[in-house]
Amino acid sequence: MEIRHLEYFLEVSRHKSFSKVAEITHTSQPTISRAIKDLETELGKTLFYRNSKYVRLTDAGEIVLEQAQQIIDSFKNINVQLEGLTKTHTGKILIGLPPITAVTSFSYLLGAFKSKYPKIQIQLFEYGPKKIEASLQNGLLDIGIFTPDNDDQYEWVWFEQDPLNVIMHPTHRLAQQRSIDYLDFYGENLILYNSEYKLHDSIIDGCKQVGINPEIAFETSQRELMTQMVAANLGLALLPNKICKDLDPEIIASRPFSNSQLRLELALVWKKDRYLPQAAHEFLEFSKKEFSEARGSS
Repeated sequence: MEIRHLEYFLEVSRHKSFSKVAEITHTSQPTISRAIKDLETELGKTLFYRNSKYVRLTDAGEIVLEQAQQIIDSFKNINVQLEGLTKTHTGKILIGLPPITAVTSFSYLLGAFKSKYPKIQIQLFEYGPKKIEASLQNGLLDIGIFTPDNDDQYEWVWFEQDPLNVIMHPTHRLAQQRSIDYLDFYGENLILYNSEYKLHDSIIDGCKQVGINPEIAFETSQRELMTQMVAANLGLALLPNKICKDLDPEIIASRPFSNSQLRLELALVWKKDRYLPQAAHEFLEFSKKEFSEARGSS
């Protein structure tokens, strides 16, 4: 059953003339007749009694008439609401972000977006990057924040590329150096991102490439726990430079890591060829504009 068939049915019941409806709708009379015939065939009932002099609703037609107008009204209401979705900027976005790394530029982006689109709800899920990617694959998230490497499955917008610093207790021997390298980790306890993070594997691989088997004291996904352990002089950790700028130097010392290839790289990632709600499209377009302006001003 097509909405158009119901619309023709309503017009015929109103004007009681197939030729009149054809004229009004700028459609041929055979087209109107065929639409009514298709409707009658689908419902298994004759809807109009017609002869050369007049057209009149049957009992079945009277019943369909009551429902048809409600269906048409509901359909029009759906269109109105869909138009309102883009005009009033409502809806919900499901975003996954890693708790340690995605709290710098992203927090400012969220604030700016909510200021412009207060009616759009944003639900955040703090997962490790690997779980974020799996949730994106399963359709449980609209957008994920991680380091993508598969352009066959994903589309993305880079928004964070930040070098890493090594953090330590201010009394630690390495606090006297201007920068830290992998070789400096020899004999030291490391407090690492857990295995959900690609940086976990990158740091361990970097140590092994220079002949060091790193001593891993703890693995965590919580930045606060990581900094507390460092403040208690339980080991060294690596954090993005922007995060380190906010640390109290009286409690935690921070030194640049000399290997420029080891850095935090994050993107807003979404699955190719998968439905995204209108609110998510609004967020992505807003983000692209913000990141473009930020790069232009830097």
